[in-house]
Amino acid sequence: MSNEVKGGRRAQLEHTGLRPGWTTGACATAATTAAYTALLTGEFPDPVTITLPRGHTPAFALAAEELGDGFAMAGVVKDAGDDPDVTHGALVRATVRPLPAGAGVVFRAGPGVGTVTRPGLPLPVGEPAVNPVPRKMMRDHVAEVAARHGGTGDVEITVSVDHGEEIARSTWNPRLGILGGLSILGTTGIVVPYSCSAWIDSIRRGVDVARAAGRTHVAGCTGSTSEKTVVAEYGLPEDALLDMGDFAGAVLKYIRRHPVDRLTVCGGFAKLSKLAAGHLDLHSARSQVDKGFLAGLARRGGADEALAEAVAGANTGLAALQSCLAAGVPLGDLVAEAARDEALSVLRGAPVAVDVICIDRAGTVVGRSTVA
Repeated sequence: MSNEVKGGRRAQLEHTGLRPGWTTGACATAATTAAYTALLTGEFPDPVTITLPRGHTPAFALAAEELGDGFAMAGVVKDAGDDPDVTHGALVRATVRPLPAGAGVVFRAGPGVGTVTRPGLPLPVGEPAVNPVPRKMMRDHVAEVAARHGGTGDVEITVSVDHGEEIARSTWNPRLGILGGLSILGTTGIVVPYSCSAWIDSIRRGVDVARAAGRTHVAGCTGSTSEKTVVAEYGLPEDALLDMGDFAGAVLKYIRRHPVDRLTVCGGFAKLSKLAAGHLDLHSARSQVDKGFLAGLARRGGADEALAEAVAGANTGLAALQSCLAAGVPLGDLVAEAARDEALSVLRGAPVAVDVICIDRAGTVVGRSTVA
Protein backbone atom coordinates (compact mmCIF):
# COMPACT_ATOMS: atom_id res chain seq x y z
CA MET A 1 0.00 0.00 0.00
CA SER A 2 1.36 3.42 -0.98
CA ASN A 3 1.87 6.05 1.69
CA GLU A 4 2.15 8.77 -0.94
CA VAL A 5 0.32 11.96 0.03
CA LYS A 6 -1.69 13.25 -2.90
CA GLY A 7 -2.96 16.70 -3.68
CA GLY A 8 -5.44 18.31 -6.02
CA ARG A 9 -9.23 18.38 -6.27
CA ARG A 10 -9.82 14.65 -5.81
CA ALA A 11 -7.55 14.48 -2.77
CA GLN A 12 -9.34 17.46 -1.23
CA LEU A 13 -12.70 15.76 -1.63
CA GLU A 14 -11.38 12.52 -0.15
CA HIS A 15 -9.94 14.46 2.78
CA THR A 16 -13.28 16.07 3.66
CA GLY A 17 -14.93 12.68 4.07
CA LEU A 18 -18.04 14.17 2.45
CA ARG A 19 -20.11 12.19 -0.04
CA PRO A 20 -20.45 13.74 -3.51
CA GLY A 21 -23.75 13.76 -5.36
CA TRP A 22 -25.17 14.30 -8.84
CA THR A 23 -26.26 17.49 -10.56
CA THR A 24 -29.71 18.07 -12.02
CA GLY A 25 -27.99 17.88 -15.43
CA ALA A 26 -26.71 14.37 -14.70
CA CYS A 27 -30.15 13.30 -13.47
CA ALA A 28 -31.84 14.73 -16.57
CA THR A 29 -29.31 12.94 -18.78
CA ALA A 30 -29.97 9.62 -17.04
CA ALA A 31 -33.74 10.10 -17.34
CA THR A 32 -33.39 11.05 -21.04
CA THR A 33 -31.21 8.02 -21.75
CA ALA A 34 -33.69 5.66 -20.10
CA ALA A 35 -36.71 7.24 -21.79
CA TYR A 36 -35.21 7.22 -25.29
CA THR A 37 -34.06 3.63 -24.85
CA ALA A 38 -37.61 2.65 -23.90
CA LEU A 39 -39.02 4.60 -26.84
CA LEU A 40 -36.85 2.56 -29.23
CA THR A 41 -36.92 -0.84 -27.51
CA GLY A 42 -40.02 -0.89 -25.32
CA GLU A 43 -37.91 -1.53 -22.21
CA PHE A 44 -36.54 0.89 -19.62
CA PRO A 45 -32.96 0.18 -18.49
CA ASP A 46 -33.00 0.21 -14.69
CA PRO A 47 -30.56 1.17 -13.39
CA VAL A 48 -29.46 3.37 -16.27
CA THR A 49 -25.75 4.15 -16.66
CA ILE A 50 -24.41 7.36 -18.20
CA THR A 51 -20.95 8.77 -18.88
CA LEU A 52 -20.12 12.14 -17.31
CA PRO A 53 -17.76 14.71 -18.88
CA ARG A 54 -14.76 13.50 -16.87
CA GLY A 55 -15.36 9.83 -17.59
CA HIS A 56 -17.30 8.78 -14.47
CA THR A 57 -20.02 6.22 -15.23
CA PRO A 58 -22.65 6.40 -12.46
CA ALA A 59 -25.79 4.26 -12.49
CA PHE A 60 -29.17 5.76 -11.58
CA ALA A 61 -32.26 3.90 -10.36
CA LEU A 62 -35.49 4.96 -12.01
CA ALA A 63 -38.13 6.43 -9.71
CA ALA A 64 -40.77 6.84 -12.43
CA GLU A 65 -41.39 5.45 -15.90
CA GLU A 66 -44.20 5.60 -18.44
CA LEU A 67 -44.35 4.36 -22.02
CA GLY A 68 -47.20 5.69 -24.09
CA ASP A 69 -48.27 6.31 -27.66
CA GLY A 70 -45.39 8.27 -29.18
CA PHE A 71 -43.59 9.12 -25.96
CA ALA A 72 -41.59 7.70 -23.09
CA MET A 73 -40.97 9.30 -19.68
CA ALA A 74 -38.42 8.38 -17.05
CA GLY A 75 -37.67 10.04 -13.71
CA VAL A 76 -34.64 10.06 -11.41
CA VAL A 77 -34.49 11.35 -7.83
CA LYS A 78 -31.61 13.76 -7.35
CA ASP A 79 -29.10 12.75 -4.70
CA ALA A 80 -26.92 15.74 -3.80
CA GLY A 81 -24.71 13.69 -1.48
CA ASP A 82 -23.68 15.63 1.61
CA ASP A 83 -24.19 19.01 -0.05
CA PRO A 84 -26.97 21.16 1.48
CA ASP A 85 -28.60 21.55 -1.94
CA VAL A 86 -32.22 22.73 -2.14
CA THR A 87 -32.82 20.31 -5.03
CA HIS A 88 -31.76 17.23 -3.03
CA GLY A 89 -34.54 14.65 -3.29
CA ALA A 90 -36.24 16.34 -6.25
CA LEU A 91 -37.70 14.09 -8.95
CA VAL A 92 -36.19 15.06 -12.32
CA ARG A 93 -38.20 13.76 -15.30
CA ALA A 94 -37.47 13.60 -19.01
CA THR A 95 -40.19 12.95 -21.56
CA VAL A 96 -38.89 12.01 -25.01
CA ARG A 97 -40.89 12.19 -28.23
CA PRO A 98 -39.72 11.37 -31.76
CA LEU A 99 -39.30 14.18 -34.30
CA PRO A 100 -38.98 14.05 -38.12
CA ALA A 101 -35.57 13.08 -39.47
CA GLY A 102 -33.20 16.03 -39.51
CA ALA A 103 -34.94 17.92 -36.70
CA GLY A 104 -32.13 17.23 -34.23
CA VAL A 105 -32.63 17.47 -30.48
CA VAL A 106 -35.13 20.05 -29.25
CA PHE A 107 -35.44 20.99 -25.58
CA ARG A 108 -38.66 22.00 -23.84
CA ALA A 109 -39.31 23.21 -20.31
CA GLY A 110 -41.87 21.06 -18.54
CA PRO A 111 -43.48 21.82 -15.17
CA GLY A 112 -40.90 22.93 -12.61
CA VAL A 113 -38.20 23.92 -15.12
CA GLY A 114 -37.72 27.61 -15.75
CA THR A 115 -37.62 29.69 -18.92
CA VAL A 116 -35.04 32.43 -19.57
CA THR A 117 -36.72 35.85 -19.76
CA ARG A 118 -33.76 38.24 -19.49
CA PRO A 119 -30.44 38.57 -21.32
CA GLY A 120 -27.07 37.97 -19.65
CA LEU A 121 -27.38 34.22 -19.09
CA PRO A 122 -25.65 31.50 -21.18
CA LEU A 123 -28.94 30.82 -22.99
CA PRO A 124 -31.05 33.07 -25.23
CA VAL A 125 -34.25 34.65 -23.96
CA GLY A 126 -37.18 32.27 -24.41
CA GLU A 127 -35.13 29.09 -24.06
CA PRO A 128 -35.72 26.45 -21.38
CA ALA A 129 -33.28 26.86 -18.49
CA VAL A 130 -31.32 23.74 -19.41
CA ASN A 131 -27.69 24.87 -19.38
CA PRO A 132 -25.20 24.20 -22.20
CA VAL A 133 -23.26 21.30 -20.64
CA PRO A 134 -26.38 19.30 -19.65
CA ARG A 135 -27.70 19.90 -23.18
CA LYS A 136 -24.52 18.47 -24.64
CA MET A 137 -24.67 15.49 -22.28
CA MET A 138 -28.23 14.74 -23.32
CA ARG A 139 -27.47 15.15 -27.03
CA ASP A 140 -24.45 12.84 -26.74
CA HIS A 141 -26.44 10.15 -24.94
CA VAL A 142 -29.34 10.41 -27.39
CA ALA A 143 -26.84 9.85 -30.22
CA GLU A 144 -25.37 6.82 -28.43
CA VAL A 145 -28.80 5.28 -27.82
CA ALA A 146 -29.81 5.96 -31.43
CA ALA A 147 -26.66 4.27 -32.74
CA ARG A 148 -27.18 1.27 -30.47
CA HIS A 149 -30.87 0.73 -31.20
CA GLY A 150 -31.39 2.01 -34.71
CA GLY A 151 -32.96 5.40 -33.99
CA THR A 152 -32.49 8.66 -35.88
CA GLY A 153 -31.56 10.73 -32.80
CA ASP A 154 -34.20 13.34 -33.72
CA VAL A 155 -36.20 13.90 -30.54
CA GLU A 156 -37.95 16.43 -28.37
CA ILE A 157 -36.84 16.30 -24.72
CA THR A 158 -39.11 17.89 -22.15
CA VAL A 159 -37.39 18.19 -18.79
CA SER A 160 -39.50 18.72 -15.69
CA VAL A 161 -38.93 18.73 -11.93
CA ASP A 162 -41.69 17.85 -9.50
CA HIS A 163 -42.40 20.89 -7.27
CA GLY A 164 -39.61 22.72 -9.12
CA GLU A 165 -41.42 26.05 -9.23
CA GLU A 166 -41.80 26.00 -5.45
CA ILE A 167 -38.16 24.94 -4.92
CA ALA A 168 -36.97 27.69 -7.28
CA ARG A 169 -38.30 30.35 -4.90
CA SER A 170 -35.36 29.42 -2.64
CA THR A 171 -32.87 30.12 -5.44
CA TRP A 172 -31.72 33.21 -7.36
CA ASN A 173 -33.69 32.17 -10.46
CA PRO A 174 -36.60 34.63 -10.07
CA ARG A 175 -34.21 37.54 -9.61
CA LEU A 176 -32.20 36.46 -12.66
CA GLY A 177 -35.32 36.32 -14.80
CA ILE A 178 -35.57 32.51 -14.94
CA LEU A 179 -39.28 32.07 -14.41
CA GLY A 180 -41.43 29.03 -13.82
CA GLY A 181 -38.97 26.78 -12.06
CA LEU A 182 -35.43 25.54 -11.64
CA SER A 183 -32.41 25.51 -13.92
CA ILE A 184 -30.90 22.22 -15.08
CA LEU A 185 -27.25 22.71 -14.19
CA GLY A 186 -23.84 21.11 -13.92
CA THR A 187 -20.50 21.21 -15.76
CA THR A 188 -19.10 17.91 -14.48
CA GLY A 189 -22.28 16.08 -13.47
CA ILE A 190 -20.96 15.79 -9.92
CA VAL A 191 -22.05 17.88 -6.94
CA VAL A 192 -19.01 18.62 -4.78
CA PRO A 193 -20.26 18.99 -1.20
CA TYR A 194 -19.19 22.03 0.77
CA SER A 195 -19.09 21.85 4.52
CA CYS A 196 -17.34 25.13 5.30
CA SER A 197 -15.08 23.75 8.00
CA ALA A 198 -14.29 20.53 6.13
CA TRP A 199 -13.58 22.25 2.85
CA ILE A 200 -11.41 24.97 4.40
CA ASP A 201 -9.45 22.23 6.14
CA SER A 202 -9.01 20.51 2.77
CA ILE A 203 -7.70 23.76 1.25
CA ARG A 204 -5.09 23.98 3.98
CA ARG A 205 -4.09 20.39 3.37
CA GLY A 206 -3.81 21.17 -0.36
CA VAL A 207 -1.39 24.01 0.34
CA ASP A 208 0.65 21.80 2.65
CA VAL A 209 0.87 19.05 0.03
CA ALA A 210 1.93 21.51 -2.68
CA ARG A 211 4.64 22.99 -0.48
CA ALA A 212 5.89 19.55 0.56
CA ALA A 213 6.15 18.61 -3.12
CA GLY A 214 8.30 21.68 -3.75
CA ARG A 215 5.69 23.56 -5.78
CA THR A 216 6.50 27.24 -6.05
CA HIS A 217 3.42 28.16 -8.10
CA VAL A 218 -0.08 27.14 -7.02
CA ALA A 219 -3.52 28.08 -8.30
CA GLY A 220 -6.71 28.71 -6.38
CA CYS A 221 -9.61 27.73 -8.66
CA THR A 222 -13.34 28.19 -8.22
CA GLY A 223 -14.21 25.02 -10.15
CA SER A 224 -13.27 22.48 -12.79
CA THR A 225 -13.41 24.92 -15.73
CA SER A 226 -10.97 27.31 -14.07
CA GLU A 227 -8.71 24.34 -13.24
CA LYS A 228 -8.55 23.47 -16.94
CA THR A 229 -7.72 27.09 -17.74
CA VAL A 230 -4.72 27.33 -15.43
CA VAL A 231 -3.43 23.93 -16.55
CA ALA A 232 -3.63 25.13 -20.15
CA GLU A 233 -2.00 28.46 -19.27
CA TYR A 234 0.78 27.27 -16.98
CA GLY A 235 0.98 23.48 -17.17
CA LEU A 236 0.56 23.16 -13.41
CA PRO A 237 0.49 19.61 -11.99
CA GLU A 238 -2.51 18.31 -10.08
CA ASP A 239 -0.95 18.82 -6.66
CA ALA A 240 -0.50 22.53 -7.39
CA LEU A 241 -4.25 23.00 -7.94
CA LEU A 242 -6.34 24.17 -4.98
CA ASP A 243 -10.09 23.73 -5.29
CA MET A 244 -11.00 26.83 -3.33
CA GLY A 245 -14.65 26.87 -4.43
CA ASP A 246 -16.15 29.98 -2.82
CA PHE A 247 -13.52 30.19 -0.06
CA ALA A 248 -11.06 32.70 -1.53
CA GLY A 249 -10.32 34.08 1.93
CA ALA A 250 -9.32 30.65 3.23
CA VAL A 251 -6.73 30.27 0.47
CA LEU A 252 -5.29 33.74 0.94
CA LYS A 253 -5.12 33.63 4.73
CA TYR A 254 -3.45 30.23 4.82
CA ILE A 255 -0.93 31.15 2.12
CA ARG A 256 -0.20 34.33 4.07
CA ARG A 257 1.04 32.10 6.90
CA HIS A 258 2.53 29.42 4.62
CA PRO A 259 3.82 31.30 1.57
CA VAL A 260 4.58 30.05 -1.91
CA ASP A 261 6.39 32.09 -4.53
CA ARG A 262 3.37 32.61 -6.75
CA LEU A 263 -0.40 32.26 -6.52
CA THR A 264 -2.74 32.39 -9.49
CA VAL A 265 -6.41 32.93 -8.69
CA CYS A 266 -8.71 31.80 -11.49
CA GLY A 267 -12.48 31.78 -11.62
CA GLY A 268 -15.65 33.02 -13.23
CA PHE A 269 -15.93 36.73 -13.91
CA ALA A 270 -18.91 37.21 -11.60
CA LYS A 271 -17.33 35.38 -8.66
CA LEU A 272 -14.04 37.22 -8.99
CA SER A 273 -15.88 40.54 -9.24
CA LYS A 274 -17.00 39.80 -5.67
CA LEU A 275 -13.39 39.31 -4.59
CA ALA A 276 -12.50 42.54 -6.39
CA ALA A 277 -15.17 44.32 -4.33
CA GLY A 278 -13.69 42.99 -1.07
CA HIS A 279 -15.70 39.79 -0.46
CA LEU A 280 -13.68 36.78 0.68
CA ASP A 281 -16.62 34.34 0.67
CA LEU A 282 -17.91 34.13 -2.89
CA HIS A 283 -21.01 32.01 -2.27
CA SER A 284 -24.20 33.48 -3.73
CA ALA A 285 -25.96 33.20 -0.36
CA ARG A 286 -23.29 35.30 1.34
CA SER A 287 -22.15 37.83 -1.26
CA GLN A 288 -23.61 39.32 -4.42
CA VAL A 289 -22.23 40.90 -7.57
CA ASP A 290 -22.11 44.64 -6.96
CA LYS A 291 -23.07 46.16 -10.31
CA GLY A 292 -22.52 49.65 -8.94
CA PHE A 293 -18.92 48.66 -8.20
CA LEU A 294 -18.60 47.28 -11.74
CA ALA A 295 -19.99 50.53 -13.14
CA GLY A 296 -17.27 52.43 -11.27
CA LEU A 297 -14.59 50.18 -12.75
CA ALA A 298 -16.12 50.63 -16.20
CA ARG A 299 -15.93 54.42 -15.86
CA ARG A 300 -12.28 54.05 -14.90
CA GLY A 301 -11.80 52.04 -18.08
CA GLY A 302 -13.27 54.73 -20.29
CA ALA A 303 -16.99 53.96 -20.26
CA ASP A 304 -19.30 56.89 -20.89
CA GLU A 305 -22.17 57.55 -18.53
CA ALA A 306 -24.73 55.68 -20.65
CA LEU A 307 -22.59 52.53 -20.61
CA ALA A 308 -21.88 52.89 -16.90
CA GLU A 309 -25.61 53.11 -16.21
CA ALA A 310 -26.20 50.04 -18.38
CA VAL A 311 -23.61 48.14 -16.33
CA ALA A 312 -25.18 49.28 -13.07
CA GLY A 313 -28.59 48.08 -14.26
CA ALA A 314 -27.44 44.83 -15.88
CA ASN A 315 -29.29 41.63 -15.02
CA THR A 316 -26.08 39.70 -14.33
CA GLY A 317 -22.34 40.22 -14.12
CA LEU A 318 -22.02 38.45 -17.46
CA ALA A 319 -24.42 40.91 -19.07
CA ALA A 320 -22.37 43.81 -17.68
CA LEU A 321 -19.20 42.26 -19.09
CA GLN A 322 -20.77 41.72 -22.51
CA SER A 323 -21.88 45.36 -22.67
CA CYS A 324 -18.36 46.52 -21.94
CA LEU A 325 -16.75 44.09 -24.38
CA ALA A 326 -19.01 45.41 -27.14
CA ALA A 327 -17.88 48.96 -26.33
CA GLY A 328 -14.18 48.12 -26.08
CA VAL A 329 -14.04 48.73 -22.32
CA PRO A 330 -11.74 46.14 -20.64
CA LEU A 331 -13.99 45.39 -17.67
CA GLY A 332 -12.60 41.86 -17.35
CA ASP A 333 -9.04 43.12 -16.96
CA LEU A 334 -10.16 45.80 -14.53
CA VAL A 335 -11.92 43.21 -12.36
CA ALA A 336 -8.86 40.94 -12.47
CA GLU A 337 -6.59 43.80 -11.39
CA ALA A 338 -8.91 44.83 -8.57
CA ALA A 339 -9.18 41.21 -7.41
CA ARG A 340 -5.39 40.88 -7.46
CA ASP A 341 -5.07 44.04 -5.37
CA GLU A 342 -7.61 42.73 -2.86
CA ALA A 343 -5.71 39.43 -2.67
CA LEU A 344 -2.47 41.30 -2.02
CA SER A 345 -4.11 43.29 0.75
CA VAL A 346 -5.22 40.05 2.46
CA LEU A 347 -1.71 38.63 2.08
CA ARG A 348 -0.39 41.65 4.06
CA GLY A 349 3.06 41.73 2.55
CA ALA A 350 3.71 37.98 2.54
CA PRO A 351 6.34 37.12 -0.11
CA VAL A 352 3.79 35.86 -2.64
CA ALA A 353 3.38 37.15 -6.20
CA VAL A 354 -0.25 37.11 -7.37
CA ASP A 355 -2.04 37.16 -10.69
CA VAL A 356 -5.75 36.75 -11.46
CA ILE A 357 -7.51 35.24 -14.48
CA CYS A 358 -11.24 35.77 -15.10
CA ILE A 359 -13.10 33.36 -17.38
CA ASP A 360 -16.60 33.02 -18.75
CA ARG A 361 -18.74 29.89 -18.43
CA ALA A 362 -17.11 28.33 -21.49
CA GLY A 363 -13.64 28.77 -20.02
CA THR A 364 -12.64 31.64 -22.31
CA VAL A 365 -10.31 34.12 -20.63
CA VAL A 366 -12.17 37.45 -20.43
CA GLY A 367 -9.79 39.29 -18.10
CA ARG A 368 -6.38 38.96 -16.52
CA SER A 369 -4.03 40.96 -14.36
CA THR A 370 -0.30 41.26 -14.43
CA VAL A 371 1.74 39.54 -11.74
CA ALA A 372 2.37 41.72 -8.69
